[in-house]
Amino acid sequence: MSDMRYTPMDEDVSEVLINEEELRLIVARLGREITNAYRAAVEAGERLMVVCVLKGSVIFFSDLVREIDLPLELSFMQASSYGKSTVSGGVVEIRLAPTDAQLKDAHVLIIEDILDTGHTMHKVQSVLADKGTKSVRLCTLLDKPSRRQAPIKADFSGKEAPDLFVIGYGLDYGEKYRNLKYVGVLKPEVYEG
Repeated sequence: MSDMRYTPMDEDVSEVLINEEELRLIVARLGREITNAYRAAVEAGERLMVVCVLKGSVIFFSDLVREIDLPLELSFMQASSYGKSTVSGGVVEIRLAPTDAQLKDAHVLIIEDILDTGHTMHKVQSVLADKGTKSVRLCTLLDKPSRRQAPIKADFSGKEAPDLFVIGYGLDYGEKYRNLKYVGVLKPEVYEG
């Protein structure tokens, strides 16, 4: 048996930025806003496709789609500019995306965990818009406008985030911490050491 000690994930968090109750309220509010924004189009027979950006958005996405009171289709895509770093590298890699047939004539709502520099979402929006969609909008749980480098703005935003490295509720560092039930600030010594 190894002498290695395993510490609870909470010990790596310097502060809770958004607790479980606040997350529920944010998701419910966004669900109402999205429902109101797309109601007329869906009632007119148009399609709404909600696209989850993997992996960070999956928990937020799962909670959010249950708060949207409209018929909708689900799809998933993987896009990243972070790699294993704490800062965006600017080079966007898209490895999975909805098919052209799925996107054609649909209103597309992209669900993202955090809008930071904007490089990834700017690229994702242009790729999806070029597929014959009726519209492409963006919903993000967290928005960091202080770090924005690309010309992009969320259509639906949960909360503005400070310029700190956040984890939990799907957000990770090195593929860990996604399963925290809250959004917290990762202690710098975790990623600097």
